[in-house]
Amino acid sequence: MKVLFCSSEVVPFAKTGGLADVAGTLPPALEQLDVELKVIMPKYSSIEDKKFSLKKINDDLYTGKIGGKVEVYFLEKKRYFDRPYLYQVNGADYPDNFERFNYFCLQTLRLMKIIGFKPDIIHCNDWQTALIPVYLKTLYKNDPFFKNVKAVFTVHNLGYQGLFSKINFDSLGLDAGLFSVDGLEFYGKVNLLKGGLLFSDAITTVSPTYAGEIQTREFGCGLEGVLLKRKSDIAGILNGIDYSEWDPRTNKSLAKNYGPENITDKYENKVDLQKLTGLPIDKKVPLLGIITRLADQKGLDILAKVIEDIARMPIQFVLLGTGEPKYHALFEQIKNKFKNTSINLNFNSVLAYKIYAGADIFLMPSYYEPCGLGQLISLSFATIPLVRKTGGLADTVIDYDPFSCKGNGFVFSQYEAGALLETLKRALCVYNNDKAWKKLMLQAMKGDFSWNKSAKEYLKLYKKLKAKK
Repeated sequence: MKVLFCSSEVVPFAKTGGLADVAGTLPPALEQLDVELKVIMPKYSSIEDKKFSLKKINDDLYTGKIGGKVEVYFLEKKRYFDRPYLYQVNGADYPDNFERFNYFCLQTLRLMKIIGFKPDIIHCNDWQTALIPVYLKTLYKNDPFFKNVKAVFTVHNLGYQGLFSKINFDSLGLDAGLFSVDGLEFYGKVNLLKGGLLFSDAITTVSPTYAGEIQTREFGCGLEGVLLKRKSDIAGILNGIDYSEWDPRTNKSLAKNYGPENITDKYENKVDLQKLTGLPIDKKVPLLGIITRLADQKGLDILAKVIEDIARMPIQFVLLGTGEPKYHALFEQIKNKFKNTSINLNFNSVLAYKIYAGADIFLMPSYYEPCGLGQLISLSFATIPLVRKTGGLADTVIDYDPFSCKGNGFVFSQYEAGALLETLKRALCVYNNDKAWKKLMLQAMKGDFSWNKSAKEYLKLYKKLKAKK
């Protein structure tokens, strides 16, 4: 089985979100299943040759590795990728993003011939790579090299679709008839993600629940009709995490490593977090943590309505993240008003590790969450997630039942501030029972959300597609 994995960002080379984590960790897991796999991404100016031991093949192509063995190809084009950021600057998209990623898609297909790698599957991710399956089934449909090559398209977040002015369509070289409601047209614009949905052989999302949600009007972002027509070709495969990075027994950023066998040492990390953030030292006070993009999608609108009520409780609260200016202003006010809060309007990877390890409860009140990695990470650190029942959160967090003592977190369904607040009160009641909380922490750490299971699901899908002629 040969697979080409295409992504606009890949850890550790370049990252803006969860896509990069998937692109950097799924391929090595597939390689362990004897998949011959290559990854391709743009070569941004932030990717340092020496740091990542990159080798130059020709004028616009470099190679490196992830996971020790998986080869990564970097397409260089200074005109498009020699920029300080991946997609935008100062909150505004680069005006030539259409050209940039159209170039990336075309060059990806041409590269296959140059290096002599004919994949069975081309696995594309999000709108930046969505033109690859379009070109594969149109411009390259009669090319012998690509005969029987199948395309898988993964939607990481349907809210980001790659919408551009219709004047860009002519530059694609496609039949004019494809700029229609049955093609790439979307309310008078070119919708690149729609092209990926229409022309791929299979569509995946990053959790089973999200696969169903995007086929509804509420979460379909205007594409629910397209997705319903392709219902039989859609699969939800849960993302995993890399436990070599997110293991509290080995993570080097922690004040003290811990695991199920010495779980009470987790509280040494709580003290460390309190010292670092200037909060009063108190092992017993419940400490709430949140690491998020400050946006409505992440539930910040309902959290904003009750944040003062929460801050007045006998708790401590630590926030790490950046986002919309209105939330920056709000949390600056909270910081100044409540001394039991630590507001960090930036991103700091070391502080993130310390919040995962030092907090008692991890908040994710998202309106929608395609998969979510935060709750998976918090579970591995025995930091109990409090989430809304949506997307991957619904697939991974089981509401705690005080009678059976089963579950690994706290879940609410209605997207309302009151529901969030009541669920937090319920969580705090359990926290005050030392025996019950310790058992809950141990149950949380039992979860296995490594890539092993998910990689097997992808391989099963690849084999199914390869068998179709």
